[in-house]
Amino acid sequence: MSPLLRRTKKPGGNPADRVVTLIGKPGCHLCDDAQEVIEAVCAETGAAWEKKDITQDEALHKEYWEQIPVVLVDGEQHTFWRVDPVRLRGALTG
Repeated sequence: MSPLLRRTKKPGGNPADRVVTLIGKPGCHLCDDAQEVIEAVCAETGAAWEKKDITQDEALHKEYWEQIPVVLVDGEQHTFWRVDPVRLRGALTG
């Protein structure tokens, strides 16, 4: 895990206490697709989400540029390239 990304997992299994991070860049169609899935799943579960742009952060670019979009759940890598809504929902509610 990047030292720039902090673990944000809170005790308990409440999805509202979870944070999903999308790491991508502007103009990336896979990033746009991932964002749609993340927005929908987070709206359904109550989880928070944030977006980080690798073009604005050299350390993130160096670590993830070959994998974008990258999705983290509570600061830990969940997936990259494609986001499966069922798997993401399970990670947030399981």
